[in-house]
Amino acid sequence: MSNKSAPDNARKSFGDVAPKLAEISDLVLFGDVWERPGLSKRDRSLVTCAALIALGKTEQMDFHFPRALENGVTQAELVELITHMAFYAGWPNAMSAIAKARPLLAPTKP
Repeated sequence: MSNKSAPDNARKSFGDVAPKLAEISDLVLFGDVWERPGLSKRDRSLVTCAALIALGKTEQMDFHFPRALENGVTQAELVELITHMAFYAGWPNAMSAIAKARPLLAPTKP
């Protein structure tokens, strides 16, 4: 997740209805938290995607799954993460996650 475009993404997305939430999202979440040096953006994406799967937050997967791929997570790793989470977060959560990820994934050959 590149911070190059982050300062205004939330403001453009929903700032008209929730200006303070958009400001905090842009400045704190994407401007500070995602930019901290303790974890790479790739690792932050893996953690974020795992949390979304565990919590069943499918609406947020549409944003974070593509960003994970942009941040260096491979398609195979995303599928492996979802498979792994099936046993820790529940089968239904993994099924919902794979449905959200499917449009991003190239079919695998048997």
